[in-house]
Amino acid sequence: MAVPGREQIRESILRYVELPGARLLRALKLTPNAVTLISFAITVASAYLVGSGWLVAGGIVFLLGSGLDLMDGALARLTGTASPFGALLDSVFDRLGEAALFVGLAFYAIRGGASESFLPIFIITLFLALIFSQGVSYLRARGEGLGVFTRAGVMTRTERVILLGIGLLIDQIFWVLLLIAVVSCFTLFQRMFTIRRELNQGG
Repeated sequence: MAVPGREQIRESILRYVELPGARLLRALKLTPNAVTLISFAITVASAYLVGSGWLVAGGIVFLLGSGLDLMDGALARLTGTASPFGALLDSVFDRLGEAALFVGLAFYAIRGGASESFLPIFIITLFLALIFSQGVSYLRARGEGLGVFTRAGVMTRTERVILLGIGLLIDQIFWVLLLIAVVSCFTLFQRMFTIRRELNQGG
């Protein structure tokens, strides 16, 4: 099930954000793999800021790093340097960057961001959000390995990134994590049954 308007939004982001950004990065002589690594470093910096209790600053830096991450694929296509290894590198560092932010959030909670009585609930919610988020991403990769290409589901990485950034900026990160955990769980099963249906039809 696709979210209404998602493709139109995706096309607008490609036209007005990714392509102009990719042209700028090309002018700066950066390679797609370098952009991937730089965006990961920025995300790690945002995780450090979050872990230190600077949620708004961390949210801004996180969104900047995530915005830059959008452009490595566009840069690869623009320069004709797209490669399987580049796609693999991007996927791996996307997962690592997301995990780094969750580690930063755990440090934030442990260092006083959550009260002692509320801390277990925060940490459990955090890890459920991480587990289900990674599960959604894994299912896409596993499906592709089985010959099924799908982005089905409500809570994809794009939605997670936007929600995490907003949650940090408005200091409502627990409720965002809870939302991500619940909807990612739904998305995981939604995507799994979509892949199952495609495999059955293919068989």
